[in-house]
Amino acid sequence: MTGGLTAVLIEDATAIRLGLPALLPDITFVAAFARTEEALRARPAADIVILDLHLANSGQRDATQGVAAVTDLVSAGYRVCLYTQEERRFVLAACLAAGARGLIRKSLPLPEVAEAIAQFAAGRVVVPQSLVALTELLVRRGSLTILSPRQRQVLAGRARGQTYTEMSRAMHLSESTLRGYWHDLAAVAADHLQQTAPADIERSLGLAPGDLLDFWPSRRPARPG
Repeated sequence: MTGGLTAVLIEDATAIRLGLPALLPDITFVAAFARTEEALRARPAADIVILDLHLANSGQRDATQGVAAVTDLVSAGYRVCLYTQEERRFVLAACLAAGARGLIRKSLPLPEVAEAIAQFAAGRVVVPQSLVALTELLVRRGSLTILSPRQRQVLAGRARGQTYTEMSRAMHLSESTLRGYWHDLAAVAADHLQQTAPADIERSLGLAPGDLLDFWPSRRPARPG
């Protein structure tokens, strides 16, 4: 399914760092690291980086993680897909704003993880359900306006938990067409988050000034290796 896809894995949990490559045999993992800093020093060539969002722990308290890790890896030229248990939608949105183009839940079954990575490798933006509701809120409050009527219909359906099969029956469109609308919509939403200032996002969501500053990327340059 993923063909000759090559990946770097950055994951602090030893079991996942050693086990995931064996569980996803269609992906060639060229290297695996416990820290983002190690990956940036080694700079292995790969199509994508699969990044755990939380890397600091008792054994590596000062490890770069979260938005800072995404920013450093994207600045170094990598395409970043998060593999995480994080649920807070503003944290996930901030990671998209920092340049991540994929967010995959660790709780997903392995076939779905492999499919999501394949979609990401094919150039699709992959986002979890928790960000669908946030995207719809941005649309309803006038912050995200460049969607077609069909994209808005698909967004409304996805935000309410409708399957592609259900939407296909209601909208009289094929599931593949609806998936195409969704993939385009996800890319627009990710681009919007990267291009919009946190103050504008705060206003559109009714948040207090500065509420997002602990999460949002600072656009700082990559750290020296």
